[in-house]
Amino acid sequence: MKRLIIYIVGVMILAACSTTKHLPEGEVLYTGQKPMIVENRSTTPVGETAMEEVEAALAKAPNNSFLGSSTLRIPFPMGLWIYNGFVKYQKGVGKWIFNRFAATPVLMSSVTPEIRQKAAANLLRDYGYFNGTVSYKTFVDPKDSLKAKLQYTVNMRNPYFIDTVVYRGFSDRTRRIMELSRRRSLISPGEQFNVADLDGERTRISTLLRNVGCYYFRPDYLTYQADTTLVPGGHVSMRMIPVAGMPAVAEKPFYVGNQSVYLMGKQGQQPNDSMDYKGIQIHYYNKPGVRPNMLYRWLNYQGYRKKRQVQDSTGMSRRRSMENLYSLYRQTRVQERLANVGIFRYVEMQYTPRDTTFASDTLDLNIYAALDKPYDAELDFNVKMKSNNQMGPGASFTVTKNNVFGGGESWNVKLDGSYEWQTGKDRSSLMNSYELGISTALTFPRVVFPRMGDREYDFPAATTFKLYANQLNRAKYYKLLAFGGNVTYDFQPKPTSKHSITPFRLTFNVLRDPTQAFNDLQAENPALYVSLRDQFIPAMEYTYTYDNASLPRKRNPIWWQTTVASAGNITSVIFRAFGEPFNKRRKELLGVPFAQFLKLNSELRYHYRIDKNQMIASRVAGGVIWSYGNMQAAPYTEQFYIGGANSVRAFSARSIGPGGYPPDKEDKFSFINHVGDIRMEANVEYRFRIISDLHGAVFLDAGNVWLMRKEENRPHGELTLKNFAKQIALGTGVGLRYDLDFLVFRLDLGIGLHDPYDTGKSGYYNIPKFKDSMALHFAIGYPF
Repeated sequence: MKRLIIYIVGVMILAACSTTKHLPEGEVLYTGQKPMIVENRSTTPVGETAMEEVEAALAKAPNNSFLGSSTLRIPFPMGLWIYNGFVKYQKGVGKWIFNRFAATPVLMSSVTPEIRQKAAANLLRDYGYFNGTVSYKTFVDPKDSLKAKLQYTVNMRNPYFIDTVVYRGFSDRTRRIMELSRRRSLISPGEQFNVADLDGERTRISTLLRNVGCYYFRPDYLTYQADTTLVPGGHVSMRMIPVAGMPAVAEKPFYVGNQSVYLMGKQGQQPNDSMDYKGIQIHYYNKPGVRPNMLYRWLNYQGYRKKRQVQDSTGMSRRRSMENLYSLYRQTRVQERLANVGIFRYVEMQYTPRDTTFASDTLDLNIYAALDKPYDAELDFNVKMKSNNQMGPGASFTVTKNNVFGGGESWNVKLDGSYEWQTGKDRSSLMNSYELGISTALTFPRVVFPRMGDREYDFPAATTFKLYANQLNRAKYYKLLAFGGNVTYDFQPKPTSKHSITPFRLTFNVLRDPTQAFNDLQAENPALYVSLRDQFIPAMEYTYTYDNASLPRKRNPIWWQTTVASAGNITSVIFRAFGEPFNKRRKELLGVPFAQFLKLNSELRYHYRIDKNQMIASRVAGGVIWSYGNMQAAPYTEQFYIGGANSVRAFSARSIGPGGYPPDKEDKFSFINHVGDIRMEANVEYRFRIISDLHGAVFLDAGNVWLMRKEENRPHGELTLKNFAKQIALGTGVGLRYDLDFLVFRLDLGIGLHDPYDTGKSGYYNIPKFKDSMALHFAIGYPF
């Protein structure tokens, strides 16, 4: 092996004198691009998009490119050296080395700058820069005439704007529908000309017509005529017309007639039996596998209905039965509904005309489907790294039974656990912390209780019943056993809005095996014991989530989530009905006190995109929990904390707060004390692309938690207006992100600027030692 390495290095040294030795006759080695020159750059959103497309069309990475860059290269062209040193070998070790490590030279002829120039110029015209130009120059290396760089010059000039848009050549019905929808048009007068918008408008019109019965209409049936001479000064007069030869059936409205469902067997067998359920023909193999009433619910969407006069066989006029006007929207909703149920391996919907001459305006619907496997199993492994000097592996195993009752229901059982041990100073080989849990959940793809009649929502909805039990072992302190259950309803009436309602959630916390160290801590902080003691947590919860990132052309998305929870209040009302006063404390449910509180938690995120390579991400979050009545301290698991990889990154999780309460530097388990009833946090982060998939960030984080009430054992922990400003922890830092689209690896270095407690050092920057102000975090995904 050593001789092989020496052999390779020796040949590479001999080849290093030239990377162009074996170029084909008349070829030149492409060594990258000089920075692009952009003249008359447009700052409009369309202009920025145009330049992104132009840059992508002109980009071509040379050999030994740095992370795919067109302008930056690694100084040591190892692949080219190996290519020149081993290209002569046709067999043996030399051929093997060539095949494994050589990089084929990127030639100027393969870059084809002329074609890229034309493609970029066409892109400018597509985005309304009709007078824009693209040119390039070749720069030959003065030291080696067989090497050359390219430099492109883009002159955008002024864009053109839409003046008028008219529709011509359509039927009266089609034109009337198009005119009524003008307010939703993507090419309104005054907007910048943009081919992408023209294509989007064709799709919008086609979708609009298909939603009112025009099943055979397609975007390809629409075309444009543009005139830049009618209105001078950079304006375009637009006319939308049908393409030549568009079939007449494209504008004809159709109605949905018979509906049939074909359920294949588990091995793909064709149906051998059938049944009729409320007008739906259900064909199946041996047995349906799906309840007929559920199929009727999923298919019986509420459509636009219209009565029509037709002639019967005797020539007499009669009123035809009501039928659904075909709608692409409703077809899509049915497809989504069947897919969201999660029990079908595949689903195919086919609309078939009653006759091939299209004399009839009725389409029969046939749905072909096959049930998926009844059981799923999933095994996940992960490694947790926590800020309290704890790390270790975790795993979960889930078994799911699909289509439990024949209506798309799923039932799962999940086992999970994690184990942690100490790291850092004074680490111990003894058993540390672990978590073990088991849960089971039954999910219905609809609202099952209370019964909402026969109404089926035209949006995703689910009901989940869950039971769980978890044991948490905190080394050297205590064990906490928690078990309970909940019922949750999830609704998503709009793509941007989601509602989650939990009308019932009951958790029972049992404190087990407290150590002497925990008892000592309890004596110093009685409120901590109250939050960890045996107790019931009967709660109700509502969460609203708004997320508009999925909307088309949404440049600066907003994400907002707010949760409101109430615990113990209905229970107190029940006790009051039996004579127990509201103000009586320590009322017991089955011999155990129950928690009583109101909790509000809200978080708002806003991403401002500067261009394709730069973004400012911001977040504001706050929460408050008020304990009253039966218990004056909220359960420990409900209280707030800050710090860590996704919070104030200059501090580790649970290392600061509440308020100005200082951490115990000598006790690595002091994180137990750093929780509060009030949370305020704000973050801003400037994200930028360094090269290819490697991104950087500069951030500023601020926040803290506070106590609602004053505690003697955690002095300066309560929220006061006088001390509010100086009790805000502030930190900055820098980070690296490797973004693979589907996975993001993140490394953040937080640097503290202000500790929220008295450190003994005066001034706003009150951190005694700079090295103590830094915190390094490795995480998966963006923090917000």
